[in-house]
Amino acid sequence: MWKLSGFVRTLKRFYSSRTIFALSSGQGKCGVAVIRISGPKSGEALKKLTNMKNMPEPRLANLRSIRNPITQEILDKGLVLWFPGPKSFTGEDSFELHVHGGLAVINSILNALGTIDNVRAAEAGEFTKKAFHNGKLDLTEVEGLADLLQAETEAQRKQAFLQTQGSLSRFYNNWKEILVKCVAHIEAHIDFDETETLDLGILLGVARDVKKLRDEIENHLKDGRKGETLRNGVKTVILGEPNVGKSSLLNLLCQRPAAIVTPIEGTTRDILEVTLNIGGYPLVLADTAGLRLKTDDLVEKEGIKRALSMYEQADLILLLTGADKYSLWLEKNPESTFQDYLQNYVESLKLSNFLDKKNFIVVLNKTDLLPNFDGEENLIPISCKTEQGVTNLVENITGELKKLCGEPSKEHPSMNQIRHRQNLINCLENLDLFLKYVGKTEDFNGDMVLLAEYLRKSLKSLGKLVGTVTNEQLLDVIFGDFCIGK
Repeated sequence: MWKLSGFVRTLKRFYSSRTIFALSSGQGKCGVAVIRISGPKSGEALKKLTNMKNMPEPRLANLRSIRNPITQEILDKGLVLWFPGPKSFTGEDSFELHVHGGLAVINSILNALGTIDNVRAAEAGEFTKKAFHNGKLDLTEVEGLADLLQAETEAQRKQAFLQTQGSLSRFYNNWKEILVKCVAHIEAHIDFDETETLDLGILLGVARDVKKLRDEIENHLKDGRKGETLRNGVKTVILGEPNVGKSSLLNLLCQRPAAIVTPIEGTTRDILEVTLNIGGYPLVLADTAGLRLKTDDLVEKEGIKRALSMYEQADLILLLTGADKYSLWLEKNPESTFQDYLQNYVESLKLSNFLDKKNFIVVLNKTDLLPNFDGEENLIPISCKTEQGVTNLVENITGELKKLCGEPSKEHPSMNQIRHRQNLINCLENLDLFLKYVGKTEDFNGDMVLLAEYLRKSLKSLGKLVGTVTNEQLLDVIFGDFCIGK
């Protein structure tokens, strides 16, 4: 029942029957280019390109002349590596050509490969799709590979690499094995209950296993979406009143003039986003329009509206205020604390529930205007003009990013796809229905067919995670993100 469906088996035969080729190294001029070929005609293609009579020793580099199979013209001289299936990336016969990276050399070899019968250019992600259909990778490992190719920070790389090594699939397959055993015991009770009396302890053991599994999945879901946040980047917004230095701070963190800075209030009207690598974590930083209650400018009003919308969606908030205005406020309110000022400032900006949010950093800019300023607790003093205090701010931002993204580890992998979370939620719902129907009594009463169905639905949800239960539309979405040659 849990073997590949007929549709998936057909797909497997379809992909394994085709021989494909592509440039697997980067596009453009380079020192060495890698061209990959995979499929049942790989051995034949290798012989035609090199005039070899016998196949070379597996995984041993051979220096060979690469020829056009029709004209026999030598196109280049390079290394040939032969990977017979199933000990290859795709699980089938394949080989690589390591040749000079000039565009003319690459194109001539690709054109030569195109002249061989039943050999064609690969589509995006087709090599990895072959590996998936041949059981070399499951779906979570495929997604990890896609993330690894797109990783821009060290933490993203680490999370993606762990996933390619099966950190998530080991969790999910272990849960799947537990459910398979539970289903088997329930179905055995259904099949043999009329002829034999099964040990009630076995059925009660099923209930205990399901309860334990349910708790493990629920705990896994309570990860604060750290894996998804790390994969997509921490949405961070800079907020504050007009001309407080938001755009200057953005430029300082970017180390380039990404935003226009002028002494005129209301210069920034729209949301300006940049993606940064802070301490190895991805930060999606947004500069926003200055917040003020009264303005007759319709464009600025829209900018303020968008800033407040971004505030509601943000994972991390950098609230910027000016040391000059804070000093004036203290002169008028000498007995007050910084917390009093912050409360007043937040109310003046109409930032609802700001102090109830967990992830924010209060930044006091323009400290160069107050040389004798001693600082206050719970805020980061900086000067965008002199860059004083910026290192401390970056360290604090990094600390917040670590809390939001977590530290990727083999022992505690985090899910990083919405589809993972949804399938686990569906699995949990059916496990809850099973446990609710079983009840809390010592007797294992109830409709066994219905109980088995709840477990089968849970098992189906786990199967969708690793790809034993899937559909071509989902595969098209996943593999569509790959580049050609991978």
